[in-house]
Amino acid sequence: MITIVLFLTISTYIIAIGLMVYGFNKIKKIESKDLKPTTKFTIIVPFRNEAKNLPALLNSFSNLNYPMDWVNVILVDDDSEEMFSIQCSAFSVRVIKNIRVSNSPKKDAIVTAMNVVNTDWIITTDADCVVNPKWLLAFDNYIQTHDVSMIAGAVTYDCGNSFLHQFQQLDLASLQGATIGSFGIGRGFMCNGANLAYTKTLFQELNGFDGNDKIASGDDVFLLQKAVALFPGKVRYLKSKNSIVTTKPLNDWKSLFYQRVRWASKTTSYQSSFGKFLGIVVFIGNLCALLAVGFWIFGLLPVENLIVFLLLKFLVDAILITKTNTFLRQKSRYLILGSLFYPFFSVCVAFYSLFGKYEWKGRRF
Repeated sequence: MITIVLFLTISTYIIAIGLMVYGFNKIKKIESKDLKPTTKFTIIVPFRNEAKNLPALLNSFSNLNYPMDWVNVILVDDDSEEMFSIQCSAFSVRVIKNIRVSNSPKKDAIVTAMNVVNTDWIITTDADCVVNPKWLLAFDNYIQTHDVSMIAGAVTYDCGNSFLHQFQQLDLASLQGATIGSFGIGRGFMCNGANLAYTKTLFQELNGFDGNDKIASGDDVFLLQKAVALFPGKVRYLKSKNSIVTTKPLNDWKSLFYQRVRWASKTTSYQSSFGKFLGIVVFIGNLCALLAVGFWIFGLLPVENLIVFLLLKFLVDAILITKTNTFLRQKSRYLILGSLFYPFFSVCVAFYSLFGKYEWKGRRF
């Protein structure tokens, strides 16, 4: 009976992840077409205590292959305790103070910036990121050739060789793969606010973050899910190597755990039924992997059945992760070790997100 239940579970899991692989393949890679730029962008960067990271981000903006007079940057300071001053730049940049009105500092920061935005297209990123020189060019080309109001882009890590860093990349690759895959089957439900573009008009039509402003996280996915629900044909994924944004991995396990708890805490509030379904399937798949090991230890599951169960899960996960890392130009290091450790990590994160508190940017939520 245990074997039957486990293999029914893994069959469902394989089908779900297999759909993500299928969707991933359906989204075609897009290269810049060298069209003359036509879009003015405002880049919104919420930050708190990022004096060490902001210079690298602003320097990457300076290296953009894009008309500098069409680039406006708004840095939204969320009560930083560090001093930060802007050096001379080739583009328009200003720092404004965040106006807090909700339980979500980042959502408040974007709403605060919206009050002074004077372009229709906005693109958000994070202070600890750097962008590709053709970043805006890739988005502009896509806007010119597609009827869109929101575009999601890819994010990757600038990793070291440690297991901690590589584990984060494997985890992010699985999330990015699911993101791209869901768009490929017409069920987009997830994105990353470190690389998300949309029009001010769309933001206003969606009434911004109304309805989820009590949730600390989710400035990206909740806005996307509202957009998909109301204007499904206007929301797309840009699968281009030129649009990939690079961010920094965390350097300790506690911070990583809290970050993933912050991400997981918004899952129960998803508007997307498919997103909820996939989240449940992934959670149950990882939970069953742990249970299978426990059943084997107590002699309730033959070792050959355990091996087959874990191998099937590993293979389907490895296909999605490897495809995604290839697109992100990353190597899938520690893939086997990471796959063995991931069920323990993800199940702990999932349970803790339901009942526990977490710390982020010096605040407790």
